[in-house]
Amino acid sequence: MKILIALFFAIPLSVAAQAPQVPHKMQFADMTLTIRDDARREIQKDVDALTQSPRHHNIKVERAKTYFPIIEKVFEEERVPDDFKYLVLQESALIADAVSVSNAVGFWQFKDFTAIEMGLRVDKDIDERKNIVSSSRAAARYIKKNNFYFNNWLYALQAYQMGAGGVMKSEKESEHGARHMEITSKTYWYVKKYLAHKVAFQDVVKGAGQLQVKAYDSNNQKSLAQLAKEIAMDEAELVSFNKWTKSGTIPSDRSYAIIIPVKGDATAINLPPVTGSVAIADSKAGKASESLSLKQQGERKKINGIAVIQAKAAETPTQLADRAKVDLSAFLKWNDISISDRLQPGQYYLLGKKRARGDQAYHTVAAGDNLWRISQQYGVQQKKLKRYNRIDSDGDINPGMTLWLASTKPKESNSTGPVASAVEVDDSQVFSWSVNPSEAQAAVSEKPVIELPKSALPVAIDTVEKPVVEAVDSTKTLQPATPPVLPADSVTKPVMEVVIVPKKSMHTVQAGETLYGIAKQYEVGVMDLVNWNGLSLQEGIKPGQILKVSENQPVENTAVETPKKPEEVRHEVKATDTLYSIARKYNVTIKELMEWNNKKDFNLTVGEKLKVMAK
Repeated sequence: MKILIALFFAIPLSVAAQAPQVPHKMQFADMTLTIRDDARREIQKDVDALTQSPRHHNIKVERAKTYFPIIEKVFEEERVPDDFKYLVLQESALIADAVSVSNAVGFWQFKDFTAIEMGLRVDKDIDERKNIVSSSRAAARYIKKNNFYFNNWLYALQAYQMGAGGVMKSEKESEHGARHMEITSKTYWYVKKYLAHKVAFQDVVKGAGQLQVKAYDSNNQKSLAQLAKEIAMDEAELVSFNKWTKSGTIPSDRSYAIIIPVKGDATAINLPPVTGSVAIADSKAGKASESLSLKQQGERKKINGIAVIQAKAAETPTQLADRAKVDLSAFLKWNDISISDRLQPGQYYLLGKKRARGDQAYHTVAAGDNLWRISQQYGVQQKKLKRYNRIDSDGDINPGMTLWLASTKPKESNSTGPVASAVEVDDSQVFSWSVNPSEAQAAVSEKPVIELPKSALPVAIDTVEKPVVEAVDSTKTLQPATPPVLPADSVTKPVMEVVIVPKKSMHTVQAGETLYGIAKQYEVGVMDLVNWNGLSLQEGIKPGQILKVSENQPVENTAVETPKKPEEVRHEVKATDTLYSIARKYNVTIKELMEWNNKKDFNLTVGEKLKVMAK
């Protein structure tokens, strides 16, 4: 492990003494950016700061050379412009367990609820935000969501930090589909910071790094200690590159990318086959673990938490159900097939009921796909796929189309992908998902989360190198309540008390409630509530507001409080004040504070009086 750590820090100081210069024009994601002189001076200062220490600059360069090949491959598969790879340097400096002050974690700085919405697993055992493969794919999907809405990659970049709602509010003039844009001093700071990172690193991250990593996909339960022995690698080294598994065990519920560090040629490492061994314990005899191959198990794995079995050549449904030791009629129902259907060799068939929601957010339709195949691939009911995507049959899907797997597709969404949902502004914007932001924050910290809804929630963007903050435990799944079967003599004394929430009902917002809490109560997505009720994400919800909690129900918000007119106040700056703390105090944004007071930077003077339009 000492050798690998040394590789990241004992880097030759090869950076040129003079920092790269910011050009007048730059290419970004097939867009041409014209950079005005005022903005060039600002960006150049950041470039100078990023490169002023050759040692620290080279550390990041080597990290980029190590991880960029994986990110580039993921972005190519997701059809996201390669230029976005520089954003990970801005977010986390490619530190796997970087944690922000707002508890955003990992390479791409996701908050837990956003990570889960983007298909990542975050619980007490696994945190895929620290997995370079999984988190990069989630980041690509989040970026694409914003671009589907704006058709403007620069706005998609800006929305990564301030949310789509923030971009819509701050950018008054539409640049939908623009291919040429100007960067000026008024351009959002996050965009200029990104351009500085691109300039500072784009010419020095080419070529192979001294240390390379290889992603090894595993569908089987095993420990990092086992894998380290199989590939003759130091266990501590392997663990240091796989901080996403907190227990050191790779689960078998789905495929996970294990990161293997390699010095020199990454193709030289001899990895075991993907269908490796599964460790099982003999508790009675107290014997050591022994391996059991997938072939001995009937070649089983899990999809969406459902056990599956792979069909063999010429095998019939009867034969496969018999081999799986399950009831034939149940097997046919689980897989939406009949007894006369021919099974597809190599196809996985489910050994349990399909779920109402997928464990991933989206699926891009490929040539030859149909609803049955997609339903089998993700273990999601076909009727739910039709409902989420407002389609009736296979004739309604086409290659390249994005299907929603866990929540209802907004009506504004086009056939090629999801519409970006307006999301939270982190530290430079203030947006309340709740009636009272402080109450909402307390509620989240005091109550353990059992299930997080599948909804597009905010990404928190901060880059700090701090110890890992443990994520909430979301391993348990909250299932809809179902009435128990009671004996005839227990009419007056029920076995258990069951509360059934009607599928179609109204909800009156109470003081302190959040959209997240309401969505969880009715088992719907947060963004479903937003879309069904035409909510403004910048204004949030208010006490007395009536929300519909199903898609087709009318709603009358007659009880909504009339918003108060902003009141101008003067805030005298104290020694402990920052623009961020002042913005939080008055529930406004940093950008608004700067505009109201004609500030060009974030500096404050003790005793200075700031104009604030308190809300």
